[in-house]
Amino acid sequence: MNDDLTAIRAELDRTNELLKRMLAEVAKTPSTHAIFVDAGYLYAAAGRLVTGTEDRRAFDLDAEGIVDALIDKARTIFADSRLLRVYWYDGARRRIHTNEQQSIAELPDVKVRLGNLNAHNQQKGVDSLIRTDLESLARHRAISDAALIGGDEDLVSAVEAAQGYGARVHLWGIEAPEGSNQADPLRWEVDSQRTFDLAFLKPYVSRRTAMATYENAGTPRPSREDVRFVGAQIAAKWLAARGRESLVELLPGHPYLPGPVDQELLVEAEALLQYSLRGQSDLRRALRDGFWSHLQAQY
Repeated sequence: MNDDLTAIRAELDRTNELLKRMLAEVAKTPSTHAIFVDAGYLYAAAGRLVTGTEDRRAFDLDAEGIVDALIDKARTIFADSRLLRVYWYDGARRRIHTNEQQSIAELPDVKVRLGNLNAHNQQKGVDSLIRTDLESLARHRAISDAALIGGDEDLVSAVEAAQGYGARVHLWGIEAPEGSNQADPLRWEVDSQRTFDLAFLKPYVSRRTAMATYENAGTPRPSREDVRFVGAQIAAKWLAARGRESLVELLPGHPYLPGPVDQELLVEAEALLQYSLRGQSDLRRALRDGFWSHLQAQY
């Protein structure tokens, strides 16, 4: 009898030790977050807030700039977490990428997922894509937190599916000039809410009639090396104006720049080059590479 009790205690001790090790490993595993962007909602809400219209033909949205700003915002909110990626959901005829969607798909840490566009330019199938990704990532423990940018009530089922597997879902929205642009049932279902205001969106949305600051038609396209050199020039001015303390604060975010810094870099580079870099992801990356390489060389 004593031998049996001893064996049982030994087995319990081994089990407890195994559980302790498993819990210790889980504690060491970093949290992971992902950002899910319903581009239809983003364009409509941002366009309405900044330019007064939801018609995409009436304004330009700097998708690359806003993606970087969202990544930067997520880094501050989920401070002890790493980014899995940004999922960008949009509609396209026969699910064929437009030039703009192709540029977004080429961005680092971004995956573009396309639904269809019907004859009335309405997205079809986007909500189901969001649900599929949210549920799959949560089920496989690939994410612990999901930042969802959207407003459709049909997304409620996606939120419930992810939460059912233990993920926390945070609803990010865009300030509405009047009332709300997000369904109440969706806001009731999520774990937290955050709203971006005009000041946050304004650097990334411009009326097309006011965008003709630099016309690229007939202007030779600068090389990547030319743009990289301009990025380094701007970095030298930035460092001289702000000092090493600002550099130390900036370095942990590499390779991403805070939204305001990235926007200043873009505007100043376009002024120096007399060339628009909007929608040209390869040149935007070269610009950032030049900016970062100079700063890192000075650290």
